[in-house]
Amino acid sequence: MSEITIYHNPRCSKSRQTLTLLMEQGVSPEIVEYLKTPLDSEQIANLVEKLGFTSARELLRKGEQAYKDNNLASTDLTESQIIEAMVTHPKLIERPIVTKGEQAKIGRPPEAVLDLL
Repeated sequence: MSEITIYHNPRCSKSRQTLTLLMEQGVSPEIVEYLKTPLDSEQIANLVEKLGFTSARELLRKGEQAYKDNNLASTDLTESQIIEAMVTHPKLIERPIVTKGEQAKIGRPPEAVLDLL
């Protein structure tokens, strides 16, 4: 098992670029295609913590239709409700996320993940 994991969407150009960058650095990450194998609420909360975010809201992709359809801009939502929306609609999770131990980075730009190496 690799000590580096990438939460990857192969249809996303930034995700593909980040994976390529890791491999060019000699890293063979564990690849989690989170749209095929959705994350549970505990895994998402763990990623929020590793990223150093103060809220799960920071992990949301605000341009997704599910964001609008589920009124996720509402400030009345609890952390649990935001996380549950990402469990139900994994496309809402910002991507790619690369983790190493207790640290994580979002690969936007892809070079941002190099801090983990």
